[in-house]
Amino acid sequence: MNQYAIVAEQLTKKYRIGKAPTSRAGAKGILQGVFSSFSYLASSLRNPDETETIFAIKDISFNVKPGEVLGVIGKNGAGKSTLLKILSRITEPSGGRARINGRVGSLLEVGTGFHPELTGRENIYLSGAILGMHRVEIDRKFDEIVAFAETGKFLDTPVKRYSSGMYVRLAFAVAAHLEPEVLLVDEVLAVGDLAFQKKCLGKMGNVAQEGRTVLFVSHNMVAVQNLCNRVIWLHDGKLQGDGSTSDVISQYLSVSYKSITEQIWDDIETAPGNERVRIHRIRILPANGDGTGQIAMETPLQVEIEYWNLLEDARLHISLHFYNEQQIVAFTSNSNETDPITGATDLSTGLYRSVCSIPGNLLNAGTHRVMMLFLRDTSKITYRLDDALSFEVLDLSERPGTWYGKEPGVVRPKLTWSTQLLEQTIHNI
Repeated sequence: MNQYAIVAEQLTKKYRIGKAPTSRAGAKGILQGVFSSFSYLASSLRNPDETETIFAIKDISFNVKPGEVLGVIGKNGAGKSTLLKILSRITEPSGGRARINGRVGSLLEVGTGFHPELTGRENIYLSGAILGMHRVEIDRKFDEIVAFAETGKFLDTPVKRYSSGMYVRLAFAVAAHLEPEVLLVDEVLAVGDLAFQKKCLGKMGNVAQEGRTVLFVSHNMVAVQNLCNRVIWLHDGKLQGDGSTSDVISQYLSVSYKSITEQIWDDIETAPGNERVRIHRIRILPANGDGTGQIAMETPLQVEIEYWNLLEDARLHISLHFYNEQQIVAFTSNSNETDPITGATDLSTGLYRSVCSIPGNLLNAGTHRVMMLFLRDTSKITYRLDDALSFEVLDLSERPGTWYGKEPGVVRPKLTWSTQLLEQTIHNI
């Protein structure tokens, strides 16, 4: 048995900008040549110092052992899809080499490898033949593929007439069920409804447990964390990280998401506010102070507000409104409910700091915005700051099931459950 299922050595893919057109025959070729000539002429007039090539990936090297589930993460344009296309032999590298031991099944985009004029049935057998499988092997898996894809009614319809959902269901079913030694999947969660996504993730988990090698590209960090035992991180076409899933994801998120947001105004004359109150600083930060800049759902938070009270004997309190991505109020909090100082005491002039503590396992994943109000005498608005803070809450929790998408709801508290046996004997009904 080979030591590695995948070996990538200094893989590089570059594209040339403004390449000279090649000759084409026929009227269509002449027209294409005319337009390409204009394009080439424009590129030739560029400054010769301008870069004429771009690197989709550059000098990427890694090995994958048989049975390993490798996650590939990175922002859009990092080179993830290009890497998988090279490994799938769809794209030829400009430099380096890749070696794969065993049959490769891939789902890089909707219906990769399908012939649009052929029926669903015919494409199943075509894909199996491309993988090097005998007809008897495909026959053995055929019913399972059709049941998974839920396209039995349209099995003898050309796939060009399928909806995108039907197309991708059948494509994934074929790629996952025809037992390739290596399965390459590029962002399967991006297409399909919730039920289909759950089925895909469950099937990928089964494939991994069967000891086959999987490369999984995704922006869903929860899915990557639950499915993959190792992750590589691509950034601007280069290998930025390679290691355990939790370590690499932590590095990636600390760079990609600036969750701790802070606004400071040092000049009391120009700071936001009015003649009654002015804001010096407002910020949100993890209460555990781990320094990573990440705010996970289970992370306790603190909102700190520093402000100048400009009126003697003022009775002020602060109200915070937390909005989700759909601009729905997740919850509000008022300082006079639990703070013995604000709202219940006449404040002297000076600089104050108020701190609001938010427990972990309350906010749902996603982007949140904070609107802040200063109120006097319990109800009269003194000053309002609409976009006081904005921060990202990340879902990094491990889950026992096979659903790794975002759960519905404005908030997502972790509530306590308990179960007890009431009666051991089951009576006949």
